Amino acid sequence: MKTFCKQNIKTAFGGLAVGILNGLLGAGGGMIAVPLLKNMGLSQKESHANAVAIILPITVLSAVLYLYNGYVNLADAFSYIPTGLIGAFAGTFILSKISPVLLKKVFGGLMIYAGIRLLIK
Repeated sequence: MKTFCKQNIKTAFGGLAVGILNGLLGAGGGMIAVPLLKNMGLSQKESHANAVAIILPITVLSAVLYLYNGYVNLADAFSYIPTGLIGAFAGTFILSKISPVLLKKVFGGLMIYAGIRLLIK
């Protein structure tokens, strides 16, 4: 019972962190969701796939709130959607083919690159 309660609290705080980061930075919630899901026992590929499923409703809500508050220019946003959808299909296909070890390295490398870029700029 104690472990179950501890796991629920950890999950709740993880979800809160994912939501805050995703709402604040865009889709940055995956940087937290993937390691949390891995820590909960999911495989590398399952963690990435589930992170996308978790982030989707959070991103939709953030987009609606940004649109409501006037932060979104729909013309600018729509110009990215066609190629973004193609990229989503490509990413899903690649996820099914890539080794978990390589996926982990690519994800870690992108996190390091993003962190360095944010610090420099």
